[in-house]
Amino acid sequence: MGWANHTAVTEYVLLGLREHHSLEIVLFVLCLSIYCTTLVGNALLVGLIGLDPHLHNPMYFFLSNLSLIDICGTSSFIPLMLLNFLDIQRTISFPSCALQMYMTLALGTTECLLLAMMAYDRYVAICQPLRYSELMNGQLCVQMAALSWGTGFANSLLQSILVWRLPFCGHNVINHFFCEILAMLKLVCGDISLNALILTVATTVLTMAPLLLICLSYTFILAAIFRVPSAAGRTKAFSTCSAHLAVVVIFYGTISFMYLKPKAKDPSVDKIITLFYGIVAPSLNPFIYSLRNTEVKAAVTSLLQGGLLTRKMSHF
Repeated sequence: MGWANHTAVTEYVLLGLREHHSLEIVLFVLCLSIYCTTLVGNALLVGLIGLDPHLHNPMYFFLSNLSLIDICGTSSFIPLMLLNFLDIQRTISFPSCALQMYMTLALGTTECLLLAMMAYDRYVAICQPLRYSELMNGQLCVQMAALSWGTGFANSLLQSILVWRLPFCGHNVINHFFCEILAMLKLVCGDISLNALILTVATTVLTMAPLLLICLSYTFILAAIFRVPSAAGRTKAFSTCSAHLAVVVIFYGTISFMYLKPKAKDPSVDKIITLFYGIVAPSLNPFIYSLRNTEVKAAVTSLLQGGLLTRKMSHF
């Protein structure tokens, strides 16, 4: 019955910031620039990790997965949102909306889990350095990444099924930039108590549990670093996990600010904050790992020098 009621809606209207069209033009330029930076930065990082044998280790394996999440996550909603800003297309079909909601939720959950896996990797590297190769072998890393991706997409599938079975009664105006699950639930004209319960449980388990694991890992990491006798040793130990810690702070910091802050009087403010959470954080990851990591810098230098050498040899 839910599906029958729902199929009456063949497309949705994405409201965006229609009441502030001049602001939408500014956001178009800004978001397009950030999106291009995200694509180029993360694609270069994935390519660099694949090409340089020195980066073929667990930390960079997980980082390449994180970059893929950022590329796919932003690409799932930003292109259509840019068209929305230009007032070219403010509608989205039902299948596209369903896919967009599924992908954004799945990739967001996967990133939470993957950050926890990366924290465990840093814990083993700092606290169990002599057993690092044994504990973080290639097979285990693949299994940990597969668990993150599989859990994220399975949770999103469950949430999506629970949403799309509900009656929408012809409501098709989404007060958001894209088909986000909370925005979709506001269109439902039936009982959403089951959805709210399962979504709350899933969010607690798949968002807060990874955060607790991250905090626990860094508690042991910091304790181990403070036991290092020399200042140089402590600095070197901390530098191996500072980039990941910065990404975690940005990711969970923006989530906390978005959900724990007082609700703004103007709904447009909340939408803009959500927008920056979705596009700014993914664009920062390549810069954080490039600027804070000597191995990545060395790999970039080696790749550039190799390219220059190849071009020089081609002249002979």
